[in-house]
Amino acid sequence: MRDKSLRGWLILTQVPRLRVSQRRALLAKVPIDALSEQTAHDLAAVGLTAEQCHAVTHPNHAMIERSLEWARQENCHLIGFDHPAYPALLREIARPPLLLYVQGDLTCLAMPQLAMVGSRHATPQGLETAYQFAKQLVEHGVAITSGLALGIDGRAHKGALEGHGKTLAVLGSGLANVYPARHRALAERIEAQGALVSEFWPEAPPRAEHFPRRNRLISGLSAGVLVVEAAPQSGSLITARYALEQNRDVFAIPGPIDQVQSRGCHQLIKQGATLTDCVDDILHEIDSLISFAACQQTELFSDAPKLDTHEGLPFPELLANVGTKATCVDVLAERCNQPVHEIMMQLLDLELQGLVAAVPGGYVRTRRG
Repeated sequence: MRDKSLRGWLILTQVPRLRVSQRRALLAKVPIDALSEQTAHDLAAVGLTAEQCHAVTHPNHAMIERSLEWARQENCHLIGFDHPAYPALLREIARPPLLLYVQGDLTCLAMPQLAMVGSRHATPQGLETAYQFAKQLVEHGVAITSGLALGIDGRAHKGALEGHGKTLAVLGSGLANVYPARHRALAERIEAQGALVSEFWPEAPPRAEHFPRRNRLISGLSAGVLVVEAAPQSGSLITARYALEQNRDVFAIPGPIDQVQSRGCHQLIKQGATLTDCVDDILHEIDSLISFAACQQTELFSDAPKLDTHEGLPFPELLANVGTKATCVDVLAERCNQPVHEIMMQLLDLELQGLVAAVPGGYVRTRRG
């Protein structure tokens, strides 16, 4: 059954120009593990174009088999959108990937994460700053997420590793094709002490168009983005822009005014990013999310049975629809078939009683709830 479900997600990733509304309409009618059994007529009936129907009925089977074979290896995980380990924050972005390839410690996905990005041509001071910030942040239970690039990215990963913490490297290539090649040894260390993540099939090469997609994944996984050094046209600013679109916090470290690597950070600060000169500036802003993620990680990978009943608790129908993954108010209103303003009032009451908590992307249930 698991392979059938993964085959369905692998097929769906090959469908061109699939809108979110189309995906939702399709999956409302067709279970993902039955997707490969649908005819073109069935698919057209739920709104797919002729080109999209052909992609489902005639997928690249070789790519599917190689991906499934890769996932059978030790320490390799293929995570579909419906998998319980799929990161809650990532579900909330505009176009979340339908599949994640993960190599390493799967529990890292549920940890509170801070993205650290910056120039590939960093100054010695910038490299040391990235290292020290990463090393201190992991001491507070925060995982460091970055892109494995030369410069700031690599130094942030090393700071997390040498601080005996967790770090996630998001690649713009497949995990069997680590890029840049100079960081293959670093990637092996990250796999052993954290996780490598990609949305591209294992043998995918690094391509220019992959890196903006990688950047939106880096910010989407994280509570916020810290930019250490960045030139005015740096790719790090793309990550910061994605963070703003995803309602994430953006932090920027200032530098000398005559240094080109500082100009991108100064630009972000002028636009409202938090001027950051110590780790406490970050921890203060993301403290509530750290607490939520720690709770989520414990519950997600616990074998303890979950209670289904809410007898004796207020607003049981609403509470039954709030779980350990953030759910937005509109979705809760739809599930409960109640107006948004009534749901908001009920959520406020539940929050005051300590039964739910507001987090980026919506509401989650607390341990009391």
